[in-house]
Amino acid sequence: PDAIFPQFATHNAGTISAILQMASRHGVPFELQRLHGMGEGIYREVLKNPAVSCRVYAPVGAHRDLLAYLVRRLLENGANSSFVHQLADESVGMDELLLSPLEQSKPDVMTSTLPLPPELYGSKRPNSLGLDLAVVAHREPLLAAHAALVLPTVPEATGAEAQAAVAKAVQAFAGWNHTPVAERAAALRRAADAMQQQLPRLCALLVKEAHKGWGDAVSEVREAIDFLRYYANDAERVMAPQTLPGPTGESNTLRMEGRGAWVCISPWNFPLAIFVGQVAAALATGNTVLAKPAEQTPAIALEAVKLLHAAGVPLDALQLLHGPGETVGAALVAQPGTAGVVFTGSTQVAKIIQRALAAKDGPIIPLIAETGGINAMLVDSTALPEQVADAVVQSAFRSAGQRCSALRLLCVHEAIADGVIEMIEGAAKELVAGDPSDLATDLGPVIDAEAFDGITRHVQRLHSDARPLLGSRRATHPLPHVIAPQMFEVGSIAEVTQEIFGPVLQVVRWGGDPMAVMQQINALGYGLTLGIQTRIDSRALALAGAARVGNVYVNRNMIGAVVGVQPFGGEGLSGTGPKAGGPHYLLRFCAEQTLTINTTAAGGNVALFTG
Repeated sequence: PDAIFPQFATHNAGTISAILQMASRHGVPFELQRLHGMGEGIYREVLKNPAVSCRVYAPVGAHRDLLAYLVRRLLENGANSSFVHQLADESVGMDELLLSPLEQSKPDVMTSTLPLPPELYGSKRPNSLGLDLAVVAHREPLLAAHAALVLPTVPEATGAEAQAAVAKAVQAFAGWNHTPVAERAAALRRAADAMQQQLPRLCALLVKEAHKGWGDAVSEVREAIDFLRYYANDAERVMAPQTLPGPTGESNTLRMEGRGAWVCISPWNFPLAIFVGQVAAALATGNTVLAKPAEQTPAIALEAVKLLHAAGVPLDALQLLHGPGETVGAALVAQPGTAGVVFTGSTQVAKIIQRALAAKDGPIIPLIAETGGINAMLVDSTALPEQVADAVVQSAFRSAGQRCSALRLLCVHEAIADGVIEMIEGAAKELVAGDPSDLATDLGPVIDAEAFDGITRHVQRLHSDARPLLGSRRATHPLPHVIAPQMFEVGSIAEVTQEIFGPVLQVVRWGGDPMAVMQQINALGYGLTLGIQTRIDSRALALAGAARVGNVYVNRNMIGAVVGVQPFGGEGLSGTGPKAGGPHYLLRFCAEQTLTINTTAAGGNVALFTG
């Protein structure tokens, strides 16, 4: 109260009652507010208390803005669940009307309260715990871990060492595959708990080695923890024998087991989460793993492997092989003992792996590939501009645009394009590019000199071929490889032929049929993420149904897929599927066996006598 004078604008009787009680209990000065023409009845009663004051306000502005404001107010008060609507409904009794939504209630009166974040997934698995960077006590351990961190040197493997590692993994497969799935799952859960305990150090590694901002680092550690727990649970479901129907006198069972030694090749943009997700999926299903992390981020991978070994995964069942993809990665893929490959990276490299596997003699080897895309957001004339601007800035520029799911192509309706583009420009210019360890930084450096040079060439080309919307912005920070947000307007969707893996957004205006725009997006051949911004529900569903895209996000940003909530993966040039963090992912790592037994061979069918 010495610094803040609270003011509450509400017409909700329950909220007003709660405020009056809290103010009376604590003796804190406050003010209530109501909209002109609304809430007169309840405030006539409330203001009989001389200690209470109320300010009446009226919105002033253009028809374009105020019509939407009015509609929102009408929807709030007209909803079946609103106090105003229920007050006028004679079938709603006083006890039900006055029931607090914060209390656990009778099932026949009201649904139970929402679960708290740690119990978000119920009894299936605990939710990973995050940090609030606005709280000093939360961020101090992160900053201390970063200050004390010295990146370890991870030796590179040779081609001969890769060959020997595959032989070890093949040898270790039988023992790990025959380890009960409950024991394998328990090891993953122990690793998840260890990661939760070591969150500050893991975040510091991500900031120092991968140039992550603190918010992104915390989210990534949480994602890795979620992968471990989700796949531990799902392996117990998937690997359980399944009894199939059949004729009397015969039993039929479907059983799952691992395939053998899997090569897991992970990227630098999610060097912990995707690395751990690939490895955990293979281990949970009884496979042994040869983990080849990105060349730029081996220290993070080494830390994850150490945690998994300490949690009970045998040394030969999980081996880390750091080195260039052209040598170490290629050697692992080419070995005859390799039973499968899971890869996240560029479409070009995925094609190279696909051809290498096809050229090998022996079994046909499965490939799980998740690659990039020219991810688009389609904005129609009904979309809320403020919501669009927020979603675009997050989707295009967060993580310096270095996410597979990041927005690359904004397709905005011509009727609102000027205003929306101006709003995005203003927001983008406020973003700070610089040192990722600084809490004020929004965009850290891109991963390395090669990436910086490639993005810079694209930006130079777009300055010639398109209309710059943010001027010739350059980051002034002394750190190398820092790129400020870039935005360009192009003439058509067809002009956008390459993914630019950085903070570069291309914008195109459209008019006419939105379904035709959707078909042009499909024609690009990629299919990873799509954003749709519209206030017409039927249009959103129709466009989503027509999209050849793995993940569609309506009226929100299009990044940050959550394990088990938004299974992630694309189609076409964007990958093979199945989706990581989803209920079908583990099946691709498994071999299936049907066991049929003639139960009458022992002399009869006892089941006939038990009916």
